[in-house]
Amino acid sequence: MRSPFPAWSAGLLLTLSIAAPAAPAASDVRHDTGWIPLFNGKNLDGWIVKITGHDLGDNFGNTFRVEDGLLKVAYDRYTTFGGKFGHLFYRQPFSNYIVRVEYRFVGTQTPGGAGWALRNSGIMVHGQAPESMRKDQQFPVSIEVQLLGGAGTGKRSTANLCTPGTHVVLNDKLHTPHCTSSSSKTYHGDQWVTVEVEVHGSRLIRHVIEGQTVLLYTQPQLDDKDPDARRLMEARGGDKMLHGGTLSLQAESHPVEFRKVELKPLPE
Repeated sequence: MRSPFPAWSAGLLLTLSIAAPAAPAASDVRHDTGWIPLFNGKNLDGWIVKITGHDLGDNFGNTFRVEDGLLKVAYDRYTTFGGKFGHLFYRQPFSNYIVRVEYRFVGTQTPGGAGWALRNSGIMVHGQAPESMRKDQQFPVSIEVQLLGGAGTGKRSTANLCTPGTHVVLNDKLHTPHCTSSSSKTYHGDQWVTVEVEVHGSRLIRHVIEGQTVLLYTQPQLDDKDPDARRLMEARGGDKMLHGGTLSLQAESHPVEFRKVELKPLPE
C-alpha cells in the first residue's frame, strides 16, 4: 500500500521541518514577523480540493472560491448539501509551525446540512494526504480545530477539538471522545475571529483565540480502531504517532469566509 503522503513530502516528514522548495517564494515571506501567507488573496494557487463523492480536484459547485480578496466556502450553486463535505488542502505537509487564520460565518446554512453543522467549519492539521482519501470519505484522518459561530443565543465555544480517525493525550490520559470543547467565549454574528494553532510535531498542539490559549493537548496519534487510520498505519509500518501532515480548511454546509491564512515555521 502506498504511503499516506505523496512521494515529494517524504523528506519533509523525516526531518520534521517545513523548510522546503515547495514552500512559498521568499518574496512572499513577511520578514518582519516570519509569517508566510498561504492564501494569496487572488486565487487558489497552492491548494487542492477534495469533496466527498467527487474526484480529487473536482471543485463541485465552485464550493471553494476567491472573491473580493476573500477565500470563500459558498453554496449558491447547491440545491441541497447532500453530504458533500469538502476540504481544501494546502500543497505540502507541515510538522512544526503556527498557522493563523481569520474567519467569519456568513449567510444561512445550505438545505440538507446537519443541525450540528450550523456555523461550523474547521482547520485540519496533521492530516492525511488528499491523494490517499477514499472517494466517498467524508473527513481526512486528522486533528480538527473546530471553528464554530454562535447561534445567536447561548454559549458555543470555538477552536474546539475533534478527532476523525485520531486520538490525543489530554490531562496525561489518552483522550478518545470525538469532540471536546475549548474554553473560548462565544462569537455571534458575522464578526471576524482570529485563531492560531501551534503545532510541535507529535509532542504538543495548542489552540489560541484572540491571543488566549483555549485548549492544549499532546501526543496526537492514529486511532487503530478506525479503518482509514489503520490503512495509514499499515502504510507507515505500524507507527501511529502523528509527527506531521497536511493542513486543510473545511466545508460542512454553512458559508464561511477566510481573509487570512498564514504560517510561521517553528524549529524542530
